[in-house]
Amino acid sequence: MSVDPMTYEAQFFGFTPQTCMLRIYIAFQDYLFEVMQAVEQVILKKLDGIPDCAISPVQIRKCTEKFLCFMKGRFDNLFGKMEQLFLQLILRIPPNVLLPEDKSQETHSYSEEEFHFLQKEIEQLQKKYKTELCTKQALLAELEEQKIVQAKLKQTLSLFDELENVGRDHGASDFREGLVFLIQNSRKLQNIRENVEKESKRLKIS
Repeated sequence: MSVDPMTYEAQFFGFTPQTCMLRIYIAFQDYLFEVMQAVEQVILKKLDGIPDCAISPVQIRKCTEKFLCFMKGRFDNLFGKMEQLFLQLILRIPPNVLLPEDKSQETHSYSEEEFHFLQKEIEQLQKKYKTELCTKQALLAELEEQKIVQAKLKQTLSLFDELENVGRDHGASDFREGLVFLIQNSRKLQNIRENVEKESKRLKIS
């Protein structure tokens, strides 16, 4: 079998030419073996019809095996020549032929220097893409933080609205008056709590 991988041919056929030849070789061998078995069975049947035949089935088997080895040797010799012919002239793509998917190489051929330049350009583009991806992730994280801050701000504004409504309910005309009103009431409540705590302590001591 040829040691040339013939990858371009495999791209076209979908299998390597060597694999094709190997399958043909195995198929021929299997067919030869089946034919020899059939011939042996025919000979044995013919011998059964001959009275007092001195030839035994064991002798027939030995002769069949010898003939099979002879045929296999001849076949291997012929197959080697056939394989060489197939791989060189039939299953090989000429070096000046391009497959349809590679036709663009005819109009867009590159030198080795241009190829290396394109590789460097691709690497730079990949780095830029990774940088932009990281920047995008950072912006998304910042956007999420802004959403959280916005939600907290809405809560604070809602609280101020509630405070303003409470102030209006108690006669305050605007938010400042309402805030002053709440602070005063808070101080009154704090004084009442302190007085209650002092009175509670005094009762416990007495």
